[in-house]
Amino acid sequence: MVIKIYSFPISTCARLVELICKEKDIPYELVDYREGEHKTPAFKEHQPFGQSLISEPLGLIPTDLRAKALFEQASSIEITNFDNFAGPLVVEKFHKPRLGGQTNEAKAAGYLATLNAKMDVYDVILGKQKYIAGETLTLADLQHLPLGRLLCTAGQADVFSSRPNVARWWNELTSRPAWNAMKYGA
Repeated sequence: MVIKIYSFPISTCARLVELICKEKDIPYELVDYREGEHKTPAFKEHQPFGQSLISEPLGLIPTDLRAKALFEQASSIEITNFDNFAGPLVVEKFHKPRLGGQTNEAKAAGYLATLNAKMDVYDVILGKQKYIAGETLTLADLQHLPLGRLLCTAGQADVFSSRPNVARWWNELTSRPAWNAMKYGA
């Protein structure tokens, strides 16, 4: 069975699903929804809002109750303490310049300062355990890769490299064969 990922090619969300498929050796096809297929009645039967579709977790969410609770906590950490500040920083430092706009340096500096404070806490967490949710790799760790790569491309690699435990974790994540197989569009 081939998983269809409905999104657009540069979407960090789509890149994450591609990464999971590569991690689990699941065949997939990226369906570019700029053509409007996600707004058809057939698609909306599965996703009523006509947005990107991910039908199942693809095996990177723990099933053990304690491990799942730690995963949920780690996933919450990623969305509220990483994504909320890394995303706007990437918009300011990466997307705006590529689209001919100007970076709002004051906003970027604010996002970076907050993100750095959050990454200091990541360093404490990762000093006690190998991954964000404990000793086992989960989706909560991999969720950092697509946006983190854009941070690095935008000249913000020190967010990861300036903290020893974060650097160890980041280097391990970015060295994964699945990530290296697809990070440049493979």
